[in-house]
Amino acid sequence: MSPKNVIFKKMAKDKSVGVYMAKRDFVDRVDSVDPVDGVILVDPEVLKGKKAFVQLSCTFRYGRDDMDVMGIAFRREIYMAIRQVYPPMQDREQSTHTKMQGKLLRKLGDNAFPFFFEFPDNLPCSVGLQPGPKDSGKQCVVEFEVKAFSAESQEAKVRKRSTVHLMIRKLQYAPENSGTAPSVKTTREFVMSDKPLHLEASLDKEIYYHGEPINVCVDVTNSSNKNVKNIIVSVDQVATVVLYSNDSYVRAVALEESGDAVAAGTSLKKVYTLTPLLICNRERRGIAVDGKLKHEDTNLASSSIVKEGVLKEVLGILVSYRVMVKLIIGGIMGSSEVGVELPLTLMHPKPDLVRESELEEEMVFEEFKRSHLKGMADDEEEGNVSTGDAAS
Repeated sequence: MSPKNVIFKKMAKDKSVGVYMAKRDFVDRVDSVDPVDGVILVDPEVLKGKKAFVQLSCTFRYGRDDMDVMGIAFRREIYMAIRQVYPPMQDREQSTHTKMQGKLLRKLGDNAFPFFFEFPDNLPCSVGLQPGPKDSGKQCVVEFEVKAFSAESQEAKVRKRSTVHLMIRKLQYAPENSGTAPSVKTTREFVMSDKPLHLEASLDKEIYYHGEPINVCVDVTNSSNKNVKNIIVSVDQVATVVLYSNDSYVRAVALEESGDAVAAGTSLKKVYTLTPLLICNRERRGIAVDGKLKHEDTNLASSSIVKEGVLKEVLGILVSYRVMVKLIIGGIMGSSEVGVELPLTLMHPKPDLVRESELEEEMVFEEFKRSHLKGMADDEEEGNVSTGDAAS
């Protein structure tokens, strides 16, 4: 049986406008990005002559909202675009860009109107830094939102009861073509030792998927008169906040202190296996995670792939990963280290595409209900609770 089309919907409290979208995740393929499309349903009787608008925005937030002091802006709109959908600016047929929009318009009737946005090619992906257990307020994050509202004009004050917020995500998937498997070697000579120590480390590939074990081959030839007391292997995440402060957060998201020793004049070749997972780093402040919808889980942030020519300063938070191999060398005056670094890419695999011609005609509507958020009140504060996702 072919899959049904799940449509996510959210209505304003006063029922003046509602948003219908077939997906919440939009893929950045570096050279192009999925457009954001959907349908707005209006109630002309509730609108009473007001207009209906839809807005796509990308916001960077650094720190809590209450930290906006001394003229320092901790919230910045990276991108915003607004469209008037009602009264329509052009014929519905001209405004309909996708087959899914056409199906929704036929289903919802004459008071439904399509909307369509194209992302600029210089916007960041959805990513945030995980707050610590005692942190309050909103985290350092890059967020995308679709907002529908009714008002006399787009500059007029908007009532919260006439507004709908839906969080969406802009994500990247692993490229189909992988590069050369990383490999690195180093040689260290010591005072009072005729022969050196050689260290070589390699990975079996360049791109790894979230949840996949990473095999690190370590080859030590210790021809020196020093003793290797321990071998430490880690997968480090490097998250750099490039838009605001250029702060860098380096966190070992997987670590193995093997305790393996390599005595003088001996050698060791061994494969160490590490699996970086968010579940093992839940309570750690500053870990970068992929953007998440309010009541859904997420994972460690994916590696950032930047289009050539795009200024990194506007990309919010850049994420990369590396494997570190350290040899702890014993000595009379204390321990020293010999280490190497291997870059790697950590991402989601590209999902299987379903052609529109294969989609079943029947559509299943999933309405967001605040009761799905256990322990959270039905707050009137704009942006609180779910700014809009359907139940999963």
